[in-house]
Amino acid sequence: MDLENLTSTVMEFVLLGFTENHAIKHFLFVLILIVYLITWFGNFTIIITVISDHRLHTPMYFLLANLAFVDVSDSSVIVPKVLSSLLTQSKTISFAECIIQMFFFHFIAGAMCFSLVMMAIDRYIAIHKPLHYVIIMNKGVCWRLVLGSWLGGFIHSIIEIALILKLPFCGTNVLDNFYCDVPQIIKLACMDTYVVEWLMVSNGGFLVIIVFLGVLVSYILILVKIRRHVTEGKNKALSTCGAQITVVCLMFLPAIFIYAHPFQKFAMEKIASVIYTIFAPMLNPLIYTLRNAEMKVAIRRLVNRVLLSGRKV
Repeated sequence: MDLENLTSTVMEFVLLGFTENHAIKHFLFVLILIVYLITWFGNFTIIITVISDHRLHTPMYFLLANLAFVDVSDSSVIVPKVLSSLLTQSKTISFAECIIQMFFFHFIAGAMCFSLVMMAIDRYIAIHKPLHYVIIMNKGVCWRLVLGSWLGGFIHSIIEIALILKLPFCGTNVLDNFYCDVPQIIKLACMDTYVVEWLMVSNGGFLVIIVFLGVLVSYILILVKIRRHVTEGKNKALSTCGAQITVVCLMFLPAIFIYAHPFQKFAMEKIASVIYTIFAPMLNPLIYTLRNAEMKVAIRRLVNRVLLSGRKV
């Protein structure tokens, strides 16, 4: 199906990006490139470490490796196009490419939100049902949780795109953003979009709020349980939960700010989008590795094995 035929006259969109100042553009290019490289390096370090170290073949680290893969995928949907536009001064994106970018962005972002829910469930069971944890969180359950998170992201995204494709675009094609996203695209439609906006808010914004509150409550219950009943390994458990709460806030709060209301332009919206799309995928591995002693030890073991194998060669 040719997506471009679904529009009236708009065949491409113009992304205004961040600024017209060339010096600032060059600075942003270097900064975002560094963040992107750190994101890839940090998340793939987690994935490789979890796969190669049998001590980390546990439900928690399996879910963490899945989150790392989601982070890399999420970052790769947006950042390469942003870097290209900063370097080449190109501002246009075709209608088809815009739709594809939105689909994969919301698909992977949805999977990320549900993955964080899965991790909260894992920690809740580990604290409240420690004797049955291994039985409850067996390999089959872990795989179903991961597949469920990706399926949830797919359903969320396909609903958004289906609603977008029903809109006529025949007027202005300028987006005041650095990537294609639902709030800006809807405002360009040649019709009253009030009902569609509330459908989008219901599909995205309200869902994000409910999931965020649910995850937050689960972590509060976990922290209460740890402080009252856990003696051995209390600091480790508190550190793990604290790191995961930080990740949850980094992901959900900007998303709530952007999607949990009928779409209007706010001054801080672009900053929230930068945190949500560019910086959060980088901060996740940093938080987990720097706050997790077991992961740091495993990474050192991996580095030592690589260095020893290199010397033998």
